[in-house]
Amino acid sequence: MKTNTIITIGRQYGSAGRQIGRTLAEELGIKCYDKELLERAAKESGLCEELFENHDEKPTNSFLYSLVMDTYSFGYTSSAFSDMPINQKVFLAQFETIKKIASEGPCIMIGRCADYALADFDNCLSVFFHADLQTRIRRIAKIYDLTDAKAKDRIIKTDKKRSSYYNYYTSKRWGDADSYDLCIDSGKFGVDGSVELLLNAIQLKEKGYKKAIY
Repeated sequence: MKTNTIITIGRQYGSAGRQIGRTLAEELGIKCYDKELLERAAKESGLCEELFENHDEKPTNSFLYSLVMDTYSFGYTSSAFSDMPINQKVFLAQFETIKKIASEGPCIMIGRCADYALADFDNCLSVFFHADLQTRIRRIAKIYDLTDAKAKDRIIKTDKKRSSYYNYYTSKRWGDADSYDLCIDSGKFGVDGSVELLLNAIQLKEKGYKKAIY
């Protein structure tokens, strides 16, 4: 299946969002960016890749959103960028890289506020994956050989970081249906079912399907 759509994936920890994204990318024959996005952002910005890993989807209390967005308009090669705190540099470099990648053609981007960065792209489909807590506990416990208690603790902490990061850097709320084009319960549909749902959603979007709601 050929596509012109860019898919951004937000996900609860343990909901298999990354696996679904990579499986979908294989089906569509397009690239999937997760950690790869950090590598490219580091290369293009000239910042150390370790900085991106250390700040990856982690909130910060010192970030002044309006200031950063004003500075973004000057690009990260400007003198204003060089004077920024490191967390602001990392965010802006990622923001810029997400837009550059999207301009190159269809792809899948996982996390990192990609849906917000690409809000002006008409060919973007934003998706959020969630699942009930017990399903996610079983998945994480199995993957990382953890007790249920430790898996639950990891899930709660990771979701809290992702939520804080997203809510802080965007004007939307992490996990809220209003923040995305489509929300899918991967616990009910599984990986294959979720991929099938997305393939159908992409086809409908590219057909320009619209139905009035009364």
